[in-house]
Amino acid sequence: MAATTSDVGGSGSSARQAISTARRVVVKIGSSALTSLAGGLDTGRLDLLADAIEERMRAGSDVVVVSSGAIGAGIAPLGLTKRPTDLATKQAAASVGQLALAHAWGTSFGRYQRTVGQVLLSPDDFARRAHHRNAQRTLDRLRSLGAVAVVNENDTVATAEIRFGDNDRLAALVAHLVGADALVLLSDVDGLYDGDPRKGGAAFIPEVRTSEDLDGVIAGTGGVLGTGGMASKLAAARLAADAGVPVLLAAASDAAAALGEGTVGTAFAARPERLSARKFWVRHAADARGSVRLDSGAVRAVSQRRSSLLAAGITATEGRFYGGDVIALTGPDGTVVARGIVAYDSTELDGMLGRSTGELAAELQRPVVHADDLVRL
Repeated sequence: MAATTSDVGGSGSSARQAISTARRVVVKIGSSALTSLAGGLDTGRLDLLADAIEERMRAGSDVVVVSSGAIGAGIAPLGLTKRPTDLATKQAAASVGQLALAHAWGTSFGRYQRTVGQVLLSPDDFARRAHHRNAQRTLDRLRSLGAVAVVNENDTVATAEIRFGDNDRLAALVAHLVGADALVLLSDVDGLYDGDPRKGGAAFIPEVRTSEDLDGVIAGTGGVLGTGGMASKLAAARLAADAGVPVLLAAASDAAAALGEGTVGTAFAARPERLSARKFWVRHAADARGSVRLDSGAVRAVSQRRSSLLAAGITATEGRFYGGDVIALTGPDGTVVARGIVAYDSTELDGMLGRSTGELAAELQRPVVHADDLVRL
């Protein structure tokens, strides 16, 4: 069973205090909190969520909304009876639902004379540095103009099933992108349990301070309308916490309390030091274009001594990559031990494998991956 203490659920815990006083907050809302199979968008529930977000903004916080629900909102208008499973129908439902979702958010926040801006993002917007900066500038400008940014994955052109994991991972990436002080994940579950609470006997976990608090936790996958489930939410919470952003996982029905004093749900403490934007991008956002396999000595050098990777410690390359790409560094058994920005093309590197720096031409003597561009996993 996961470790807990008797007082971590209270408002006095440091993680909860950080969340309740955060100046910039990302709020992710799951599909099940906004839609139903029978009626599509539930504007009543959406209004209650907008009320809670408005209250937080009036208290002085900047809020970015990451909203799921596009596919769910398109099911009823298209006459479908269940969530589609084929890609073309998912994209069709998203194209219909995206309009309805944006309009509903605009109408709801319009009650407070607030303007809503829709921002559709794809994994490529985080994997490519130029796209990453453009998205950051757009979100920052919307905030400075007083508009509420409502972010969603661009499902209408996605080539795989909600690659961000029902927007949970997207929300964690957005939290780092905008320099958020807290991430609040709202869905149909009231927090983290060490098992499935629907089966009985599961213990509620009010706060996660370290990875040891997750020992024995069994997280399930998504439900009827969503695709993420607890496993996706847990992964997103750990990703954000790793980036220095505390996280609160709570039920959408408790949105007012979650965005108020934060006394509900499960709080995830952030790591003491936030990763730099560059290292966060290398570790979490960028796609690895290939990999290099290291011998045991090189694994120790990059993992324990935090040294740069030299050609002498590389035994093989996999995939086609170019200088400036992010690659994975694997040990002799294939386990990924780090990621980093490579200095050479794969074809160039193939002729350098296993050779000491002194054996290489002067222009090839710089590290394959410099320590400043390397993130250990």
